[in-house]
Amino acid sequence: QVQLVESGGGLVQAGGSLRLSCAASGRTFSSYSMGWFRQAPGKEREFVAAITWSGGTTYYADLVKGRFTISRDNAKNTVYLQMNSLKPEDTAVYYCAAGVRFGWRVYEYDYWGQGTQVTVSS
Repeated sequence: QVQLVESGGGLVQAGGSLRLSCAASGRTFSSYSMGWFRQAPGKEREFVAAITWSGGTTYYADLVKGRFTISRDNAKNTVYLQMNSLKPEDTAVYYCAAGVRFGWRVYEYDYWGQGTQVTVSS
């Protein structure tokens, strides 16, 4: 079992930056791939970024490539999402997820956090 708690969301102006954190419980954190997803009102949950257990491979949705960076610190059981050049369309609840597979689909992840709200004003 892995429990995930996101933090770092908030209100930011367009062009600004935020760093999300996801703290995981459990001693097996380093064996999981981690992903960030987001869900805007009335829309389906969508993939944002993923990172392998070692941090050696990352993958991004086209919409955030070049603006967002995913990273992890296995010693701290934490995964991060650095978000730069934020746009109003990035407004959503952001979720972190853990899974044994490295992928971009919702069903590939087994554990989910409760989400943190990110609001980007124009």
